[in-house]
Amino acid sequence: MKVERMRGCDHPAGCHTGEVPTHASATVGARFWLLVEHNGPWASHLDDCDLPPEIHALIDQASELGVRPQLIRRPGRRPGTDAPYRIIVADSAARAPWAAVGFFENPTDLDLRSLVRGVVPESCILVKEPLFLVCTHAKRNACCARLGIPLARVLADSQPGRVWETTHVGGDRYAANLVCLPHGLYYGSMSQAAAIAAANAYRHGEIVLDRFRGRAGIPEPSQAAEHFVRVHTGELSVGGVAVESTRSDGDVTRAIVRLGNVRFRVVVERAVFTTPCGTACADTIATYRLAALEPFQCGTPVLT
Repeated sequence: MKVERMRGCDHPAGCHTGEVPTHASATVGARFWLLVEHNGPWASHLDDCDLPPEIHALIDQASELGVRPQLIRRPGRRPGTDAPYRIIVADSAARAPWAAVGFFENPTDLDLRSLVRGVVPESCILVKEPLFLVCTHAKRNACCARLGIPLARVLADSQPGRVWETTHVGGDRYAANLVCLPHGLYYGSMSQAAAIAAANAYRHGEIVLDRFRGRAGIPEPSQAAEHFVRVHTGELSVGGVAVESTRSDGDVTRAIVRLGNVRFRVVVERAVFTTPCGTACADTIATYRLAALEPFQCGTPVLT
């Protein structure tokens, strides 16, 4: 019999307090999303979960197509999951990111190839309100459940009908983790108050820089460059800052970042942050530091 041990910190409070840097740590591979409602229990990995064969087949197809699969469930007490299955898909890479929901007797009827082409699959309806995912995946890391479950319940009271518990989103060391869809905005080391503030800001098209991990689907150096431009300028609108180009040489990345009619040359360097507590979640955290940032007007030669 296989016994799964919940991995987590060996201290009561630890590093999940916002004291460690969270910027430039959003999951790079999450450009497209597949969210399948399943009320659990959740094994440590999706392949080991007790799911109907057709759900496993859909998850396998998603992985092959580069779509990030997640199991989701409502916070609090939940009934069993029966067909038809609620499935949400999202495109965080689109010029105008979107999410859509459908109900399927047979989940393999969902056309995931449409999703990766940027098209809303048949039988799915666009979701007008943002969605919030809170990682509560205890079998991956006990801290995600210890911190995520109460946060999800409080956030659900603040954002009724928009909040889901979810499986591993990447970055256990940043528990509690919050993902805002459809844009794929990641937050980490979230307190309940910080989560409510971030969700309210997102509903108004803005980002809260405190504990912001970055936007999913974007390389980490680009996330770092965007972060430092936002810090420098105070720009908080979700679409207000865009990385136009990057060039990396070892641990150093040079980027051109646009904000309105102004572009910035930004240089970021990989760095290592030693956590103040040394835990099972992370003894050190890979991060980025700002080496240089200067504005210039559009039309100036780029990356010379």
